Amino acid sequence: MVKIFNTQQIREWDAYTIRHEPITSIKLMERASREFVMWFTERFDASYKVGIICGTGNNGGDGLNIACFLKEWNYSIKVWIVRGPMKESEDFKTSLSKFNEKMSAEEISTAPDQDLFNDRTILIDALFGSGLSRPADGLYADVIRSINQSKALRVAVDIPSGLMADQSFSGEIVNADYTITFQSPKLSFLFPQSTKYIGEWHVVDIGLNKTFVKETSAFYFYLTKKAVKKLIQPRQKFSNKGDHGKALLIAGSYGKMGACILASKATLRAGVGLLTVHVPESGYSIIQTAVPEAMASIDSHEHFFSSAPELERYDVIGIGPGIGKEKETVAAFQNVLKSGKRMVIDADALNILSENRELLHLIPAGSILTPHPKEFERLVGKWNNDFERLNKQIQLAKEIKSVVVLKGANTSIAIPEGKVYFNSTGNPGMATGGTGDVLTGILTGLSAQKYSAAEAAILGVYLHGLSGDLAVQENSIYSLIASDLTDFLPQAIRSLTIA
Repeated sequence: MVKIFNTQQIREWDAYTIRHEPITSIKLMERASREFVMWFTERFDASYKVGIICGTGNNGGDGLNIACFLKEWNYSIKVWIVRGPMKESEDFKTSLSKFNEKMSAEEISTAPDQDLFNDRTILIDALFGSGLSRPADGLYADVIRSINQSKALRVAVDIPSGLMADQSFSGEIVNADYTITFQSPKLSFLFPQSTKYIGEWHVVDIGLNKTFVKETSAFYFYLTKKAVKKLIQPRQKFSNKGDHGKALLIAGSYGKMGACILASKATLRAGVGLLTVHVPESGYSIIQTAVPEAMASIDSHEHFFSSAPELERYDVIGIGPGIGKEKETVAAFQNVLKSGKRMVIDADALNILSENRELLHLIPAGSILTPHPKEFERLVGKWNNDFERLNKQIQLAKEIKSVVVLKGANTSIAIPEGKVYFNSTGNPGMATGGTGDVLTGILTGLSAQKYSAAEAAILGVYLHGLSGDLAVQENSIYSLIASDLTDFLPQAIRSLTIA
């Protein structure tokens, strides 16, 4: 896992590296700038006309160093230094002295003309760094507006100017096409509201001390293949189907059996030993035909879920896809909750919870909830920004002592201990009907196999996204359908189990 540190921790990480490597702060700045340039030159050749807008803090010092390195690569460079109220940092002063020996910069002290940057084909934003603590205003806001009005491609150094790393943001913010951040992603990069500012983000390793990472705690993490791979439980030679868990999936209703089929197939592909699917009478022949590997439990009602079967023999219960919200369904769901069995709760089951909030306290500890943003809003109420939304997610996980998986790009997984894991797999093609049902199945199948709720959620969400990534390699983000995820799930699992 990649630990996501807050702004103060990032400063401490820099200071720790300076003390223990040892290295001077200016040399560390030069190292960061060099890594930025290595990324830049691999993608943009010297035919581009580059403009670099620098503040007078350390981010501006990065910009000055980047200018010097790019000049050595024979790029056409123009540099502007914005002279607002911000004081010059010591490392900026040192960088400026070295810069002045090689080239010169224009200074901006009043609102710039709208066409100031128009002769540049790429603008590098080095106005502010991750330490910004209030919205950009005055001259800085004017400069950011001019940057955004330019037709040039925009590349941000570490973080787009005006964007906060770990708190809510407002005001003028650079709309970057690319953000090249140092050492690890910033928390705000993982939120929907930030997308238009950060563009496509990349992390470059600037050699910050690894011991600091081991010794410093974090609450937020970014999933990596290496870390997720360690969660996979090996299969024993003489194991049998009973050793791999018994799952009950309660899904489907008249006209919504597709959700049931998607979830059922995903549960099986996730490796469960035995799957029973509880469906209304009208879904019997459908499930027996479409998913012959699953056993069928038939509800007494012809069209929807109205009563649960004997639950004692199951290790986990997945519930929600396509079940509807009939009065009898609500009562039957309440009885399932009272069983105390670990559950994976999705779709209509979540909507029942939001409409009958007295049921929330019945959710068995160690369960997994998988809302998309609108379902989550119905559960916890509206939020003003993504940081507030994250806090609501963490609080809900603590209150119900269960894992809350908030679906979307960089799906976030909040566990009861207060930690949050952000997914690194998946793509826009997965924004299509039924992919949530597939996730429910994957999580149900994993939860039945002695994975903890947190392990099942982390592994399941990662595999779900990875299946989508593998699928679009053969198809496209425009034509991906939910069943593609199930088809590519075996390949995704295999990629985590081979050496």
